[in-house]
Amino acid sequence: MGTKWADTLTLDAGPKYKSLANGVRRAIESGTLTVGDKLPPVRDLAWKLNVTPGTVARAYSVLTDGGELEAVVGRGTFVAPAKRDVLDDVWSRNPAPPDPDELRLFSPVLPDMGQVAAIQAALAIVATNDPEGLLNYPTRESYRPARQAVVDWLDDTDLGTLTENEVVLSHGGQNAISLIMQAVVSGPRPVVLVEELSYAGFRRAAEMLRVEAVSVPLDEHGVIPEELDRLARRTGAQLFCTSAEVQNPVGLHTPLDRRRALVDVCRRNNLPILEDDCYRIGPAKAPSYRALWPENGWYVGSISKTLTPALRIGYAIAPRERAYDLRRCAEYGFFGLSRPLAEVATTIMADPRTRDLVGRIRVRMEQYVRAAVNILGGYELNWQADVPFVWLRLPSGWRAAAFCRAAQDKGIYIRSADEFALRDGRAPHAVRIAINARISLERFTDGMTVLRGLLDHPPEQISV
Repeated sequence: MGTKWADTLTLDAGPKYKSLANGVRRAIESGTLTVGDKLPPVRDLAWKLNVTPGTVARAYSVLTDGGELEAVVGRGTFVAPAKRDVLDDVWSRNPAPPDPDELRLFSPVLPDMGQVAAIQAALAIVATNDPEGLLNYPTRESYRPARQAVVDWLDDTDLGTLTENEVVLSHGGQNAISLIMQAVVSGPRPVVLVEELSYAGFRRAAEMLRVEAVSVPLDEHGVIPEELDRLARRTGAQLFCTSAEVQNPVGLHTPLDRRRALVDVCRRNNLPILEDDCYRIGPAKAPSYRALWPENGWYVGSISKTLTPALRIGYAIAPRERAYDLRRCAEYGFFGLSRPLAEVATTIMADPRTRDLVGRIRVRMEQYVRAAVNILGGYELNWQADVPFVWLRLPSGWRAAAFCRAAQDKGIYIRSADEFALRDGRAPHAVRIAINARISLERFTDGMTVLRGLLDHPPEQISV
């Protein structure tokens, strides 16, 4: 090939080695350079482009590390064969789940519909990226693709006007909740309001920040506006924490008219809203609080319930005018995610096949939900097809603690309502049964049958 392909090559602004590497990539993509073509020696190309030999050598090194070129000792540098897209053959993998003796239904467990191999492939791809990313502290600019991937990922969620500038990457949803609390609450005795039965992470984040959590009563549509107003005025609360799409653990959904009523209360009391949307695995049913109240709506999400909790990838989204406050909490707290981890998340979330994968996960989870409902549906049960747990109110004769112990004696582990209430709160006699789709549907169904047997025979009739 000589240096003819370089006749029209121009170097962009910025580091010359990066510009040269991009020029070689463009030549490969356009077909000007093809597999097996030999690139000119370093000194020849340096003379042609009027750059230093070190610049060319560094560009060749970056391309070789990325697999676009290959260096053959004693022969030179050549265009490498196109790398097989290691994601191509992973999306349909679904290894048979193990069937352990114990049935752990504490937290939702996703089936492997290909995401394990996809993560492994993404890790391999990231390992071949620019080595500079493995040597430097993370910067806000280097995370721009990851933040944009989050914005694109949420394009079916009504969050109001959203740009990547309002997104902060976090170590899962729990870390995102803590970041928002740090950005919002202040003073010697701050108070946050939470649903009377709610995700325990709200309470734990508040405890870590020495913030008092006060519970607000619920009805079948979510938080009661009049109670929220009363408690906001009485306590001077600085933040309202809620889960409108999937109320954990009760499984309720807050309809749009109730959300608007709650926003009206929060406006009157200057009470920001933190919406935790981590448990939703299907389409959103109504606009988020951030869309309904752009000035004071904060949003938390993660990929833990849709793809995997192992990566600990979450995101906090601020109102536009508060984006700096949120960024500062993350940067002062931990400088940001590791760059390789952010790039893995970007690789997976930006791949169009991932949405199909998530859809298959959702369909599979729904099969387990329906199995639980078919067996336990004769009792008072809250459920949604796209929510990875069911909420069971126990019949007369059962207490939550006794029912959990009886289930555990049968090798089935579930959560009591007490775990979702504040320490001084009152919990109903109910349990949350999470979906574990890493066991076979047959094994899960057998477990639901065991629970049905316990429900049908309360302690007055059997010994527990």
